Amino acid sequence: MSRRPASASPAVGELARRIAGLPAAQSVAAPLRLNATTWRIDATASGTPIGPQAQQLLTELRGLTTPFAVSVGGIAADYHDDQHAILERVPLALSALCLITLVLLWLLTDSVVLPVKALVMTGVTTAAALGLLVLIFQDGRLTGPLDYVSQGALEQTNFVVFAALVFALSTDYGVMLIARIQEEHAAGLDNREAVAVGIQRTGSLLSGAAVLLATALGVLATSSIVFVKELGVGTAVAVLIDAFVIRCLLLPSLMALLGDRNWWSPEWLHRVHRRMAHSISTVRLSPDTPEGPALTTLPKGPDRTPSV
Repeated sequence: MSRRPASASPAVGELARRIAGLPAAQSVAAPLRLNATTWRIDATASGTPIGPQAQQLLTELRGLTTPFAVSVGGIAADYHDDQHAILERVPLALSALCLITLVLLWLLTDSVVLPVKALVMTGVTTAAALGLLVLIFQDGRLTGPLDYVSQGALEQTNFVVFAALVFALSTDYGVMLIARIQEEHAAGLDNREAVAVGIQRTGSLLSGAAVLLATALGVLATSSIVFVKELGVGTAVAVLIDAFVIRCLLLPSLMALLGDRNWWSPEWLHRVHRRMAHSISTVRLSPDTPEGPALTTLPKGPDRTPSV
């Protein structure tokens, strides 16, 4: 779209001919004057609007040197601009996500190994689910059973929402298992026994919750909207992978291999954690308050009974 008065018809026609000569241009419509200062030129490329040919044409159009202001819009331009905006912020978002997750898991476990391991396992789940999503929807497989038409690419905003949702669900399942194992280890069990008991006591809960959640999310696959279908299939598969492969096989195996190294942390971090745990576990109410006498909860240990 160019902004020129009606008298600029020859210049706009010359621009249309230049666009028609671009390698990626399949067809170019005659310039259309929208109002006194704006002209419109429709150019198309082969393939889908978010495919490589359309993206190449977009790059070529924005690289043209013109004597007047030209704006390039359309589905291909929207896709490109959205993708650029997302990629520009991804490093900051990932850094914040990983840092916050590591800190919270360290507060839970008093270990620097377990948070890193949980983050890696969550990354494996997310990567596996995203890979299946690309295999099915981007590559155009299972179009018959799922009743959709492949667009040749994933919706980028849906991709980000899906990745964040899978990361959150995977971390949630991981925290449930690791917290139980950590409690058993703090109660005096060695590493292998703590892992075995933790899996035994949370396995049925995690498996049942995963099946129910996958069923609820999988219903979205019946939608006629492709991005909703992607979200339903992807999250359902991710939940099942995380519950039955990552949490039942990979995570326990890795914890068994690492042994007591699972609970390693620098001594200064141990001291910081102990001070923080002590300040959190001690709750004091003023005797003068109507709530009653001071209430103190003991730190975690074999005897976790609160004393009044």
